[in-house]
Amino acid sequence: MTEFSVLGEHTQWQRDFELRSAASYTAAGLGAAAVERVLEGVRRDLGSWTVAGITDAGTRVGYVAVVVTDDDNGRAGRIGDLRVDPPHAGRGHEQAARAWAEGWCAERGARRVDVRLTEPAGELFDAYGVRGQLRARHVGSPPEPVGGVTARPMTAAEYPGWVTSEKAAYVDDIVRAGALSPKDAARKSDDDFAKLIPEGLATPDNTFLVLEVAGEPIGTGWLKHGHLPGATYGYSLHIHEKHRGNGYGRAAMAAGEQATLAGGDSVLMFTVWGGNEVAMNLYTGAGYQVVEESRSLDLPRPAA
Repeated sequence: MTEFSVLGEHTQWQRDFELRSAASYTAAGLGAAAVERVLEGVRRDLGSWTVAGITDAGTRVGYVAVVVTDDDNGRAGRIGDLRVDPPHAGRGHEQAARAWAEGWCAERGARRVDVRLTEPAGELFDAYGVRGQLRARHVGSPPEPVGGVTARPMTAAEYPGWVTSEKAAYVDDIVRAGALSPKDAARKSDDDFAKLIPEGLATPDNTFLVLEVAGEPIGTGWLKHGHLPGATYGYSLHIHEKHRGNGYGRAAMAAGEQATLAGGDSVLMFTVWGGNEVAMNLYTGAGYQVVEESRSLDLPRPAA
């Protein structure tokens, strides 16, 4: 029988959790300095997590960590970790731990529960909708231009129209992923852009591109260098709608990889929102591994 006991001291679990997390981030192509930066952010949150030992007939078989916080949509729970040791896996402990975590969050007023996965979870979280994925790829050498696509710096005249379009697209992504209402998504978009590029085109360590074919603009790009040590974050690589279906998506990725190397980094990272299967397939085909996957489930869980 699977049982749970909340731990008053969980140093052993934290050490194991950090080692597992570091291994997953390293496997996705991040360097040691970038992995440590990610773990620094994780450690800041760990003090608020409740960690329970999973036991079977008095034997410790794993851990589950949970927390409930407030966000724009009310109370939200999170399963920070759910680990069953390999010798005890596949015996129903994982499902019991998931149910315990969901119940723990619901008892504290959570209207949904989130989970962030850094390694495949099999069918355990299939009922949780995918909110987004963080993808990454190590860029070892400058890629060759694809399909005659070239990239040039965005001009001051092009910037206002671009930023308006990007903010609207960001709102659409958030709403499609089911993360926020349109009103809350619009507010988040305004706030995030104000923080990320307060000086517009002059914001340091940002590259803004216009993608062209034979002198005709077909898309745009926005990348932040040094997002993590050695890693550029691609906020956007966008092909205009009328030019889609011509294979330019991979060309845009190549332009982003060129800009990553020019910015002094060797890893390019992107977030793809849930529901955007086209982008997920593009990143998979281009060799971008899943670093993290965010999923969520509304509470109470629908009856089976």
